[in-house]
Amino acid sequence: MSNPLDPAIADRLKRTPDGLVCAVAQQRGTGEVLMVAWMDDEALHRTLTTRRATYYSRSRRQLWVKGETSGHTQYVHEVRLDCDGDTLLLTVDQAGAACHTGDRTCFDATVLLADA
Repeated sequence: MSNPLDPAIADRLKRTPDGLVCAVAQQRGTGEVLMVAWMDDEALHRTLTTRRATYYSRSRRQLWVKGETSGHTQYVHEVRLDCDGDTLLLTVDQAGAACHTGDRTCFDATVLLADA
């Protein structure tokens, strides 16, 4: 299977010593930040070829497809690389909850309120 990632983009990816890159999932249309996870090269490759968000679990040390067991899938519309090359932004359509706690987003706890 050929690699769908442009070599120029692949060269810009800055991975952790473990070979991972941070991935932020954002709801298409609303911009709501849903979750943060990690990807290795295989997870990114699978995401790009299937458009199903695939991540790497650091605790289980294995790939996982978002929603494979829960049904709360992420269909990927776009993947962008940030200017530093160390974070990917996935624009997705989220079906159901994004967070493993059952919440729509992993970012539901307010630490500081925006100025009114």
